[in-house]
Amino acid sequence: MTYDVVIIGAGAAGLMCAAQAGYAGKRVLVIDHAKKAGKKILMSGGGRCNFTNLGTTPQHFYSSNPYFCISALKRYRPEHFVELVERHGIDYVEKTPGQLFCATSAKEIVRMLLTECEWAGADIRLSTQITRVEEQGGAMRLTTSMGSIDAGVVVVASGGLSIPTMGASSFGYDLARQFGLAVQPTTPGLVPFTLSDQWKARASDLSGVSLPVTVSVGAQRFNEPMLFTHRGLSGPGMLQASSVWAPGEAIEIDLLPQQDAKALLHHAREHTPKRQLATWLMDYLPKRVAQSLCDWYPEGHDRQPLAQYSNAQLERWSARLNRWQLKPAGTEGWRTAEVTMGGVDTQAISSKTFEVSGLPQLRFIGEVLDVTGELGGYNFQWAWASGVACGQAC
Repeated sequence: MTYDVVIIGAGAAGLMCAAQAGYAGKRVLVIDHAKKAGKKILMSGGGRCNFTNLGTTPQHFYSSNPYFCISALKRYRPEHFVELVERHGIDYVEKTPGQLFCATSAKEIVRMLLTECEWAGADIRLSTQITRVEEQGGAMRLTTSMGSIDAGVVVVASGGLSIPTMGASSFGYDLARQFGLAVQPTTPGLVPFTLSDQWKARASDLSGVSLPVTVSVGAQRFNEPMLFTHRGLSGPGMLQASSVWAPGEAIEIDLLPQQDAKALLHHAREHTPKRQLATWLMDYLPKRVAQSLCDWYPEGHDRQPLAQYSNAQLERWSARLNRWQLKPAGTEGWRTAEVTMGGVDTQAISSKTFEVSGLPQLRFIGEVLDVTGELGGYNFQWAWASGVACGQAC
């Protein structure tokens, strides 16, 4: 079998690339070892797929080469994908400002991409294993479970290592190394934190409780909700923080974002001196969190009124509320990570065509590359943008 373009991976980037290459008149084949196309799309956004973010800019991405993503993101913007969604009659909603979700099901996005591939004449073969990829006389040859396939161009859209139960593997990184490309260290991103010992038990007692916070890791700050879990801390704020966190590093949590806890405490002591601390905390925090904080950090007897709290005690409490320090034991790892940090180094990849320098028959797109977005639809926008840029250039 011979094709102009063979795309490895029937995910977001791969399907988008296939449709574009097909519309450009290329004979296209998409291969995936999975039984279903777009599996990660189907489970994303709680099954409703946060398919883009209207506020997408290069500043929302992490990479050792931060300029690499600029070209593709400029050429294929969120409004372009929204136009595609609307042409297919898919209803969508905007939740957090800029974050667009399917109104009903992520299945509609997969159905749309498969329809586009069908209209473009792209073939899709699932449950197909690839055992070898090699360059032969200016073209590429793949050895697969369906036989040998010759291709003018091979596009690697195999994704990263997150959620191995869905079939994630190191295939793309191994292939990159085979052809002499560097791979930046990979770590789980957008993943819940785990806690150890007493803090794990404390978090477990509050499992299911969510509250708005500002979480800081070094100079990075994220103003999004935190969720207590049986294992530790999750929620959008913690998922964001995990992408920039290093093992052994402490995180700082502001439980009263945009509020000065010290000023509030002194005001409360002066104007409501008979109130107990726990009761006062319940004005600002969920009841269970307020009571737990008092249990974790006992200051005097349980019924001590605010009037009896010294300046030093209020100073300690203001620090706990605005600058609560915790050191995670780790993260939940690849099992629940939404993305992969790191990946195929982009220094030897064209930001316009995504071809490998010196080997234009080989290209890499999507999550397999060292480009990772923040939470909120940015990673899908990167998949669409890189897929379109590569597909049009094949």
